[in-house]
Amino acid sequence: MGRISTRAADLSERLAQNAQAVCRHYLPAGRREGRYWMVGNVAGSPGRSLYVRLFETERGAIGNWVDAATGEHGDLIDLIRLNQRHGRLAETIDEAERFLSLPPSTDDEERKHSSGPPARAGSPTAARRLFAASRPIIGTLAATYLQSRGITHLADLPVLRFHPRCYYRPNDDDVPGTPGAFAALIASVTDDDGTQTGAHRTWLDPTGSMKAAVASPRRAMGNILGNAIRFRQAQDVMAAGEGIETMLSLREVLPTFPLAAATSSSHLAAILFPPSLRRLYIARDRDAAGDTAYAILGERTQAAGIELLPLTPALGDLNDDLRQHGPSALGERTVDQLHEADRARFHRR
Repeated sequence: MGRISTRAADLSERLAQNAQAVCRHYLPAGRREGRYWMVGNVAGSPGRSLYVRLFETERGAIGNWVDAATGEHGDLIDLIRLNQRHGRLAETIDEAERFLSLPPSTDDEERKHSSGPPARAGSPTAARRLFAASRPIIGTLAATYLQSRGITHLADLPVLRFHPRCYYRPNDDDVPGTPGAFAALIASVTDDDGTQTGAHRTWLDPTGSMKAAVASPRRAMGNILGNAIRFRQAQDVMAAGEGIETMLSLREVLPTFPLAAATSSSHLAAILFPPSLRRLYIARDRDAAGDTAYAILGERTQAAGIELLPLTPALGDLNDDLRQHGPSALGERTVDQLHEADRARFHRR
């Protein structure tokens, strides 16, 4: 028993060094307020009754918590035990060791990559820190996900990265108990000069075969309007579309073509044009939102003296075509829709 108690005390100290990460993981419905993490109770319900100390003060150590409604209190080992409803301390020790073996959370990594003050949630600074805290996609669950979508050319994609445990804030449409973190595909959103202005997150199912089963598996942060996820810098010719998967499907058959994923139909309609752009292709989605975006871009390109051409899929979008018909058929259909000059310039026979 003494050995178990010693292990518990050691784990309590280690958990305290990662107090905010513990709170985000086990109490995701809560939020940081000043020096504390506030939540409803040990089960993680929304509210402000229970507070966990995130910084040491003269009144208590990091990780100590009190529930003002029930009088319960303890350290982070006690919190995990009650949160997970463990009957034995040994179960809690195993759980704590499992948690401490996980990759660092976004917040922990952000602190390593920045000597400045905490970034405002959703800001361009927070987006840059998240991207810096992520790693290349090769060999990760993000690569597995893209391969499940028929996308196999994964080399030379510096704008895409992988985070093993990216914070997810559930909303009212999520089911109770939705976890507060998932593995995620992280994409860098940049302006035309290549300066990062934001990040796009796609949370993933643990198998990597699909997006996470949450209400909002895709979210952007930072300054997105007018900017995009860019695969090669554009000069006089560019193709743009809504989703990452759509544009990577096009990259499968036109690997040297400058491409931009705008993240949504509304952002596609507002995408900014490089000053030297002369011809813009739109990888259209076959839906009302795609039609609206194309119509708006038609007016904008006409005013700017830019030629606008559609790349129309046979099915719902280019990724549907890639998965259903294969790269050869997608390539033939796409090349047939290119301007003759671009066909000779970008199509590799």
